[in-house]
Amino acid sequence: MRTAPSIISSDLVVHGNLVATGDIQIDGTVEGDIRSQSLTIGEKASITGEVVAEDIVIRGRVMGTIRGRRVQLSSTCHVEGDILHEALAVETGAFFEGNCRHSDDPISQAAPARTTTAPRPGGAPLLGDLPRATPRPAPTGDSPVVVNDGGVVVKRPAAQ
Repeated sequence: MRTAPSIISSDLVVHGNLVATGDIQIDGTVEGDIRSQSLTIGEKASITGEVVAEDIVIRGRVMGTIRGRRVQLSSTCHVEGDILHEALAVETGAFFEGNCRHSDDPISQAAPARTTTAPRPGGAPLLGDLPRATPRPAPTGDSPVVVNDGGVVVKRPAAQ
């Protein structure tokens, strides 16, 4: 049975985790983890925490791990974190900094462990303190996305 989506409006700030068996649309700010069937993150939305859903459309800002069967990074998004996916679509203009990895079951699989440095007294780490991804050679196979030197390169068949 399908229900109406739960909506976090642009003037709402949530400090805590969100769990839903249906759809969530977020236009506000969430500081916590989100788990749902389908998730849409609006252009003005800001998420700090882990995002887990079957279908994820990101148009706003996400700082944290993303795990989903189908993940779409829209041209207006800003994502800093790792993505574990079954299918990944990246629009031109999307900002993504992190690692992405294909998985046959990203929802059940544990999130990839990230190495972090000790927090600075008084706040967030400096840019130089953030962990850096090591460059990897392009994988062989049918993967449509290659992470190379920290950037995302989208491979397309010659017919496109």
